[in-house]
Amino acid sequence: MTTATFQDATALAEQVRAKQVKPIELLEAAIKRIEQVNPQLNGVVHEMYDLAREAAEGPLPEGPFTGVPFLLKDLQACYAGVRMTNGCRLTKDWVPDFDAELVKRHKRAGLITIGKTNTPELGILCTTEPELLGPAKNAWNTERITGGSSGGSATMVAAGAVPMAHANDGGGSIRIPASCCGIFGLKPTRGRNPLGPAIGDSMSGLVCEHAVTRTVRDSAALLDATEGYDPGDPYCPPPKMRPYAEEVGADPGRLRIAFTTKAATGVPVHEECLKAVHDAAKLCEKLGHDVAEDGPELDGGAMAQAWMTLWAVGMAQTMDTFAGLAGKKATAADFEPCTWALYQMGHATTGPQYLQAVERLQSVARQIALFMNDCDIILTPTLAEPPLALGTFDLDGRSPMYPMARAGQFVPFTPIFNATGQPAMSVPLHWSAGGLPIGTHFVARLGEEDTLFRLAGQLEQARPWAEKRPPVFAE
Repeated sequence: MTTATFQDATALAEQVRAKQVKPIELLEAAIKRIEQVNPQLNGVVHEMYDLAREAAEGPLPEGPFTGVPFLLKDLQACYAGVRMTNGCRLTKDWVPDFDAELVKRHKRAGLITIGKTNTPELGILCTTEPELLGPAKNAWNTERITGGSSGGSATMVAAGAVPMAHANDGGGSIRIPASCCGIFGLKPTRGRNPLGPAIGDSMSGLVCEHAVTRTVRDSAALLDATEGYDPGDPYCPPPKMRPYAEEVGADPGRLRIAFTTKAATGVPVHEECLKAVHDAAKLCEKLGHDVAEDGPELDGGAMAQAWMTLWAVGMAQTMDTFAGLAGKKATAADFEPCTWALYQMGHATTGPQYLQAVERLQSVARQIALFMNDCDIILTPTLAEPPLALGTFDLDGRSPMYPMARAGQFVPFTPIFNATGQPAMSVPLHWSAGGLPIGTHFVARLGEEDTLFRLAGQLEQARPWAEKRPPVFAE
């Protein structure tokens, strides 16, 4: 067997089916790789090795990824009998007694979960530096952030510990760390993957589930295995036309691509991020697509304010829920200062104010949908800056809401499409002069993940990235 580090999940599953390798062998190799890189990266915060070994000995379900090692983000997706801290002191010892529907689908796909990955407290920030768990570090430069909130998953995939890992996204938390860590990250259409049974309408539809991967085909095949309506889901997206795995490598046709480098909120965009978008636009044009500089005219200030209203109220509701699980009332001592400031903001928001914010974001969704009558893809930077230095979001005597304000400068592009519910992806097409990955952000119409997978497969073929190796990499 070729060393598993250099192969994606699809290839490893094929080797298991062909009986060229046993699941337990893949598992032990993955554990060895985690132990090699995790002391430098702090991506895995809870080991599940004994459970994984028991599962690997079988019998395993016959699925698309039977026997493939996998990591689960330590946020939202409950795994029965395994601690889920959510990066938070209040829930540091909480052990759910049920599997999330997504985890059930991971298991049916044959994946073997071998650990939980680092996340900021409650997934709030776009950097993975929780007080409880310590900072996750970027495999490309351990003095830089991994992004958040799926930063632990992203840095472990980038470092070759596993070929793919669970991630979720409420404002860019799949796409941000994918950009920072030089891997592929697709946020599906709202409701494509289940959130139940514990979560229904999370923040009026901001939050969704999927993964970060090194290859496009792994992302597509995993979404095939996990997507689909779960009875009681509040959202039901348009059904896919055929398996997403069949879209990768299929001709995307001549797409109409509108690109913009202007943030709706007016924040400046770093020259490397500008360069990444212009380079991607030229590549798309070379591949035969119609590319033009254009974008919807959005009221960035009103949109950001509405989004923050949903975020604060959603966090307050989450914190009260967790406090109830702990049998106590939420207090400032249980949370980081920024989290507590959001809690207070959420509780100070009235019901009418919340519904006004929902309506405002729905109007943005209509505006963008109308704009996309004349284009198939919107292309933007994923982030406004390259991966930042660790500690950038520290308070250092500043206001408790400073991390959120700084996040607005770093992440002006991704949250819009959590509000609209559209599928979007960060593709690793550019590296800075200093060797840092810079993702490029592509957005399709609601329900059109197929378009993104076809385009991503074409971009991957034209400019492969899966063999790029960061300085911290498990050989």
